[in-house]
Amino acid sequence: MTTTLQLGTDRIADLRQSLLDELSGASLDWWNQAQQRLAAQPDAQTLMLLSGPCRRHVGDAPMPGLPWTRAGLARALLLAQALEADAGPGREALLQRYFDWGDDQEKAAALRALDWLDGQGACLELALFAGRTNSCEVFAALALHNPYPARHYPERAFHLLMLKGVGMELDLRQVEGLAPRRGPTLNQLALDMLEERLAADRPAPPGIAHLLAWQQLDAEQLQRLAEHQRQGRLPPGWLPSDFPLRT
Repeated sequence: MTTTLQLGTDRIADLRQSLLDELSGASLDWWNQAQQRLAAQPDAQTLMLLSGPCRRHVGDAPMPGLPWTRAGLARALLLAQALEADAGPGREALLQRYFDWGDDQEKAAALRALDWLDGQGACLELALFAGRTNSCEVFAALALHNPYPARHYPERAFHLLMLKGVGMELDLRQVEGLAPRRGPTLNQLALDMLEERLAADRPAPPGIAHLLAWQQLDAEQLQRLAEHQRQGRLPPGWLPSDFPLRT
């Protein structure tokens, strides 16, 4: 595995333009000045000083057609600019420092940007560590609208990420690259979680259904789900319309 972050320069350029298209007046002036200041001194301290006030200066409106707010994207682009200034192994250390020093919003920005900041998975350990967070904002930035886990996580780590997403009640339909990761192992883990929830008289989380490779369920698993359905323990719409009810 490479120890130098491979930046997605074309993607970064496109996102810079997308942010520019949304800014005007004082917010555009501040953004241009921030980039100039960071270009003159692209170190961690300057990056953090500029990252903090992004929301105040560029706003927090959603970016059209992107899973970003203005402030979140601005933070990620400042991070990308600082990383671009170091073509060596110092990139990884800078990304780690930004994550360690940042608040939840800054951590979320770094994680959501990992796919275009780290195309080769050099920061996999950082991502795995980040997945232990109890912050829904930080976890969602890693798990949703983010192809990085599906591209770089080993199987068990990806499965655990998905199960934690169920526990956090995230909409797992927003997980990128989930379909190829579904299979018998994730089926069993998801159904074990379902059984634990139902045994504790807790409702069936919708997220579990999104983890299942329905065509790969075995006869025993299908039978068990059918029993839960007949007992009214699964909410309407939890099972697909073509689910084969077993008698």
